Amino acid sequence: MIINIGNWVINEACRQLHIWHQQGHPHWSVAVNLSALPFEQCNLVDTVTQALEQHQIPAELLTLEVTETTAMRDPEESVRILTELTSIGVKASIDDFGTGYSSLLYLKRLPASELKIDRAFVNELQAKSEDATIVSAIVALAQSLDLKVVAEGVETQDQQAFLTGLGCDTLQGFLLGKPLPPERISELPDFVKDKPAALTAAE
Repeated sequence: MIINIGNWVINEACRQLHIWHQQGHPHWSVAVNLSALPFEQCNLVDTVTQALEQHQIPAELLTLEVTETTAMRDPEESVRILTELTSIGVKASIDDFGTGYSSLLYLKRLPASELKIDRAFVNELQAKSEDATIVSAIVALAQSLDLKVVAEGVETQDQQAFLTGLGCDTLQGFLLGKPLPPERISELPDFVKDKPAALTAAE
């Protein structure tokens, strides 16, 4: 059942992205978070390829997010799967980074294009200096590996200022926008149209 839902989510994300493109937002992209079972299924690459072709979506506009914990369950297999996915042009993101026990050796080998800092560290940026130190280290690590950095759970202007100052590429959280149904997203102001990062922040 989980695998079937995962397949549906991938197809639905591509279908909706096609609608937004038809509505005049050709540069918008979408990210799909994969649970452990869909990520490890043997036909994941075929499922993604079929969805992209069916809905006429350029592969580079689809990002598949895999949590650090899921990726490290079987590091060698994760490297293989993500390599296959990125070979067709899809982008890969390591989600909830900092909550697992990833090896820096495997992190270097994973063909990901971005890291997403878990909201647990962002929530306590002001209250706990240790979290600020950890976040700073994660951003520095990502930048040294030429990875984009996404910070989750941004809810205050102080958090926004701190993360922006570190050089985070994208911020997500209620400060920037709450989750919206697809039809509302297409009604976003014109300044969002050509800024995929702003759209991501509002999701």
